Amino acid sequence: MYKLFYSPGTASMVIHQLLIELNQPFELVSVDFGKNQQRSAEFLALNPQGRVPVLADGAISISESAAILLYLTEKHQCLAPEATSAKRAFFLQQIVFLTNNLAPQFRLWFYPPDLGFSEYPPALKQQLQENITRIWQQLDEHLAHNGPYLLGEEFSAADLLLTMYMRWSRNMPQTALAWPALRRLADLVRARPSWQQLYQQEGLTEWAGFE
Repeated sequence: MYKLFYSPGTASMVIHQLLIELNQPFELVSVDFGKNQQRSAEFLALNPQGRVPVLADGAISISESAAILLYLTEKHQCLAPEATSAKRAFFLQQIVFLTNNLAPQFRLWFYPPDLGFSEYPPALKQQLQENITRIWQQLDEHLAHNGPYLLGEEFSAADLLLTMYMRWSRNMPQTALAWPALRRLADLVRARPSWQQLYQQEGLTEWAGFE
């Protein structure tokens, strides 16, 4: 049985939902950020970065959402194109694009101390918002012409990753739902039973999509 170290609403969300979609048995292990448990010696032994998610699969311990996502989809041969499929390269491109472009911008947005600020100057905060906006626009244009999912008609784990990032924009001046094709994808993912189960298990309420 898998063991997922998580904190509600964080980057562990995508792995939690993916495990549900894969219909795999797993144990949730809460890492309480309020109690600074991510900095405990026990957790740092699993991930020296002090971040969730961490997935334990027997003697194997994996961190980084994208790495865990690829590990699980390859292991279970589900929610990703086969290695010989023409769509495989594009699937990998989408995962890496989101991880290398969108995730770092959100990291900077939510954690000003990473750049030495207690709060960002208005101009810098505006620039971060514009950086994220450009990525939303690019993704929306792709989905508008090739959607409704990132791989067209084929739902994949990449859509779970994108939806998690869209949720993170919910309290920003301009959310991902301002773009119609992104909203359509978000609504499709949020209508899935796995999303509802995720919300119930993590005790989430905002941006549920099934009110």
